[in-house]
Amino acid sequence: MGGDRAPGEIVAGAREASETLGIPVVLVGPRDGSLGDVGDLEVLAASEVIAMDEDAGRAVRTKKDSTLVRAAEAVRDGRASAMVSAGNTGATMASALLRMGRLPGVARPAIATPIPVVGGSPTILTDAGANAECRPEWLVQFAQMAAAYVAARYEISDPSVALLSIGEEETKGNELVKCAHELFAGGVGVRFVGNVEGRDLMSGCADVVVADGFTGNVALKALEGALRTFMSILGKAIGSTPETRAAGDVLVPALLPYAAAVDPDETGGAMLLGVDGVCIISHGSSSARAIVNAVKLAHEMAEKDLVGHVRAALGTAASRAV
Repeated sequence: MGGDRAPGEIVAGAREASETLGIPVVLVGPRDGSLGDVGDLEVLAASEVIAMDEDAGRAVRTKKDSTLVRAAEAVRDGRASAMVSAGNTGATMASALLRMGRLPGVARPAIATPIPVVGGSPTILTDAGANAECRPEWLVQFAQMAAAYVAARYEISDPSVALLSIGEEETKGNELVKCAHELFAGGVGVRFVGNVEGRDLMSGCADVVVADGFTGNVALKALEGALRTFMSILGKAIGSTPETRAAGDVLVPALLPYAAAVDPDETGGAMLLGVDGVCIISHGSSSARAIVNAVKLAHEMAEKDLVGHVRAALGTAASRAV
């Protein structure tokens, strides 16, 4: 029931993932017919819905029969292997944290979002919005978890990690960034390649880029807005004259693969790292195609035991610290 286009697009994507890809999907929502045609999908009953604009913590505590809470409980209880939601991001995180629990040693869960890199594997930006205020050691832990995620998802054996700052020099940045840089440079079990700037996010300069949640979310939304604006400008330019339209007939087919590479619907959503279960946070405007890709990602990460990889990475880091 969560998302700007729910429940129609959510149910359509879930059905496609089940019927076309053979991935078993359980829907969580009311059984009063408001979900529409769910086909052969099982529906786990939940009588309450957390709205997009509700206070996340309060809603999760008071709406115990909400779809998000019941979905997180299904993962906790082994009834499902992962949860996917395009609804209230804060409530999704709170439900996963409170019902699944956090992994041992995790200070704060973090959102890991793929940033498209044309011609290469995406760069994982973390934290992308879970923690507005951070400590340097949290950034280190975000990097350790994200590196495990990259290794599991993209099969990159030794992921590179960079720190988002206002300059490449180690002396640049606020106190948080400079302290974190010192920790990374001292050796924390990841391959640290130094600072990067916002302009580098789509360059493929690192497999993981680490930031506090406030900075990471602003960077992510700025990129999304810039890409939308560029696509709008390109569309208007191509359609402006008979000559540009003729050129567009040649250019557009060549541009389509690049457009697909930067389409948020293709990423499969963001991963919540640090909780004891697989949790995918999809974009609020997710289409059926976005949900299919989110379900594919959830299935893949459950199959590859992402949680186990993250747990092992944190355990290794803790033993080094001792």
